[in-house]
Amino acid sequence: MRVLVPLPDTDFDTTEVAVPWRMLTDAGHEVVFATEHGGAAPRCDERLLDGVLFGKLGAYPEPIEFYDDMITTDAFLHPLSWLDLDVTVFDGLLLAGGHAPGMRQYLGSAQLQASVARFWATGKPVGAICHGVLLLARSKDADGVSVLADRRTTCLPKYMERGGYLLTAWKLGRYYRTYPMYVEDEVIAHLASADQFERGPRETKRGTRTDHGPAFVVEDGNYVSARWPGDAYLFAERFMHRLG
Repeated sequence: MRVLVPLPDTDFDTTEVAVPWRMLTDAGHEVVFATEHGGAAPRCDERLLDGVLFGKLGAYPEPIEFYDDMITTDAFLHPLSWLDLDVTVFDGLLLAGGHAPGMRQYLGSAQLQASVARFWATGKPVGAICHGVLLLARSKDADGVSVLADRRTTCLPKYMERGGYLLTAWKLGRYYRTYPMYVEDEVIAHLASADQFERGPRETKRGTRTDHGPAFVVEDGNYVSARWPGDAYLFAERFMHRLG
C-alpha cells in the first residue's frame, strides 16, 4: 500500500512523522512524502531533537532514531509537490502535526485542504494526529462543510496546548500557540455537535511500541485520530489495520 504524508518545509513533529513511517515501512507499506513545492527535504522542529526547554519536552530517543533513518531515504530527500499531485491514487493519507510557526504553511494551505477533501471523498483510510486534525477539519466538501462535520474525533487537547504555552512562554513566547484559537476549539467549531469530540484521559506519559496503556485514539469508520506524540505508536497501529 502507498501512504501519502504531506509535510511543511519545516517544524513538523518528529515523533508524529517518524513513528508512523517506521511502523508502516516495517510492515511493507510505501510512504510517499509531499511538500508544497517538492524536491527538497523538509525538516522537523529542531527543538524537539534537543529538548524544548532545559533538555525536556522533546522527542524520545527511539523516535529520534527513526527520524535519523527516515531522513536518509530517497522518498524523504525528494518529496513530491502537493500542488500538482493526484492524491486519489494513494491507498492512505496520514496527517501529522506540530505546533511551531512553520506548520502554518501546511495547516493553512487552501490547495492542500482541497486535496485532503478529494482524498476523503474516496473513503480510503485517513489518519490525523494532533494539529493534523486541524488540517482535516479545515478541509471542506463541495457544499463547503468540513469533512469532519459528522465524525467523532480527537485532536490536541486544550489543556495540553495551554499547559505547554504557560510552561515555556517566558522563554519561547507563543511557540506552543500556533494560532490564537486553541486547536480543540477550532476543531469542535467544525463539528455538527461538540459531543463528537473526545478529549481522552488526562495523561502525561507516552505510549510506546510495547505499551499502549497511556495512549488514546478515536476510530470512526475509515478515520483514526490521536492527540499528541504520546499516542503515535497506537495511532500508527490502528491506521495500519485500516490499510489491511
